[in-house]
Amino acid sequence: MTDYKQEQEMEIEALEAILMDEFKEIHSSESGLSTSNRCFQITLSPQDEEADESTNPSVQLALIFSHTEKYPDEPPLLTVKSLKGIQTGDLKGLKEKLEQEASENLGMAMVYTLVTSAKDWLSEKFAQDDGTENAEEDSAEKDDIIVPHGEPVTVETFMAWRDRFEAELALERAKLMPDSALAAPKEKKLSGRQWFESGRAASKSVAPAAESSDEDDEDIDFDDDDFEDDEDDMLEHYLAEKSDSSAHSSRRGN
Repeated sequence: MTDYKQEQEMEIEALEAILMDEFKEIHSSESGLSTSNRCFQITLSPQDEEADESTNPSVQLALIFSHTEKYPDEPPLLTVKSLKGIQTGDLKGLKEKLEQEASENLGMAMVYTLVTSAKDWLSEKFAQDDGTENAEEDSAEKDDIIVPHGEPVTVETFMAWRDRFEAELALERAKLMPDSALAAPKEKKLSGRQWFESGRAASKSVAPAAESSDEDDEDIDFDDDDFEDDEDDMLEHYLAEKSDSSAHSSRRGN
C-alpha cells in the first residue's frame, strides 16, 4: 500500500532544499484553495531577472499548492496569483497550462516540474521586449562584418586590402620563379665548331686579338654538350688545315 503522507513529506523537504527562500508555508486561509491541509507558496520570477539578485524584478508570480489525500496518484490543488505586474487573463492561461501538465505527470512527484514550467512561461511572456531589443542589436551587428581586431570592413578598406594582398601574392610568386625565367634572354650559345672557328679567325687578326679583354671572353658562351658533340669534327678540321699548311710549305721550298 502506498504511503502518500511519506511521499508528500519527502517532496516538501526536497523543495525546501532546492528553492530555499522562494519556498514557504502559508495558512490555508491565504492560499485561495478550498482545503484545510497544509498549503505552500513558491515565489517565481523570469529566469533572466532571477539570475541577477540585485535587480528588482518587473514581474513576480506566486504558485500556491496543497497536496491532496492521494497525491501523487491524483493532481495537487494549485493556483497562481500575481505578486507584481501580471494580468488576470495571463494568470488564467498559466493555471490551465499547469493543471494540464499535472494530469500528465500522475504517479510521480510533480511540483518541481510545475515550477520549472511556470518559470519558462514567465521568461517567454515577459522577456519579449528584451528579446526584441536583442534581436535588433544582433541584426545591426550582422550589417557590419567584424575583422579579428574589431575594425568594421567597408568597401574602401576591403579594396585596399585586396590590392595589398595581390601585390604580396605577385611578390611571392616572383620569389618562387627560377632566376633564368626573370633574366633577359642570353645570346645564342656557340657550338664547339663555331667556338673553334671563331678562335681561328681571331688568331689571323693580331690587332683585334690584342684589344680583346676579359669581358669579351666572358661574353663567349658555349654549350659543353655541343662541344663534345663536335669534337670529332674539330679534330678532322684541324688535321685538314695542318695538312694544307704542310703541303703549301713544301711547294714553297721546291
